[in-house]
Amino acid sequence: MRSLFTFLCLVSFLTAQEAKLPPKEQFHLFLLVGQSNMAGRGGVEGQDKTPHPRVLMLSKDGQWVPAVDPMHFDKPSVGVGLGKTFAQVVAEAKPGVTIGLIPCAVGGSPIDSWQPGVFYPPTKSYPWDDTVKRVALSLPAGTIKGILWHQGESDCKPELASAYAPKLHDLVKRLRELVKAPEVPFIAGQMGKFDDVPWSPEIVTVDKAHQELPKQVSNTAFVTAEGLKHKGDKIHFDAASYRELGKRYAETFLKMTGK
Repeated sequence: MRSLFTFLCLVSFLTAQEAKLPPKEQFHLFLLVGQSNMAGRGGVEGQDKTPHPRVLMLSKDGQWVPAVDPMHFDKPSVGVGLGKTFAQVVAEAKPGVTIGLIPCAVGGSPIDSWQPGVFYPPTKSYPWDDTVKRVALSLPAGTIKGILWHQGESDCKPELASAYAPKLHDLVKRLRELVKAPEVPFIAGQMGKFDDVPWSPEIVTVDKAHQELPKQVSNTAFVTAEGLKHKGDKIHFDAASYRELGKRYAETFLKMTGK
C-alpha cells in the first residue's frame, strides 16, 4: 500500500511539472472538442494516471505537462476520456514525434454554444472563446495535426436536431480557420449506441449528420461507437469503452494520413 501511495505521489509531482518541449516540427497537436463524452466521465484507474513519455497535454493553466486522466476540467465529474489512448496509439505509430493534446470539451454544451461570444451558463464558460485562447497558447509550440469532435447529445431535441448538420459543417470550417489549417483532419465520433438505450428520431437525425460528414466535407471521418458500453447512466461510456473509442479515433486518423 505504501509503495502504491509513493508511486501515485511521484506521478502527481511529475505531472505538475511543465514538460520540456521538442522542436516545433516534431510536436504534433490535436484539439479535443465537444461535450462530456469527449471530456470523459469514466472511472480513473492506475493506467490512466501513468504518463507516456511522448504524450503531453495543455493544462487548465496553459502549461504543457505529461498527459494523464482526467485531462479536462469542465465539471467536477470529469474522468477518463478518449484522448490519452488516442495519443498513445498515435505516438507509438510515430516514434519521432511528441503528441500534444489541447483539451477544450465542455460537458452538456450544444453546438450553438460553440459560437464566438456565446456564454454557456451550466459551466460558466465560453466554449468557443476559451478554445480560441487555448489554441493561441498552443500554436507557437507545435503544429495542429487533427481535430477530434465528440458531441451531439444536447442537440437531440425536436427543435434542434434538423438544423444540426449545417451547423456541424460550419463548425468544421471555423475550427480549421482557427488552427490555420484548411484541410486538417477532422474526426467525429458516434454518440453512445447502447443495446439497452433506444434511439429517438432526433438521435437518428444527429447521428446521420455525423455519419454523412465525410461525404460532404473534405478530409473528415466518422468513428463508430458500435459495441461500446455505458457506465450505468445510459449516456456516458465506461472507462474501457473510452479507451477503445480513443483507439478507434487513432486508427482512423492514421488511416486518413496514410501512416
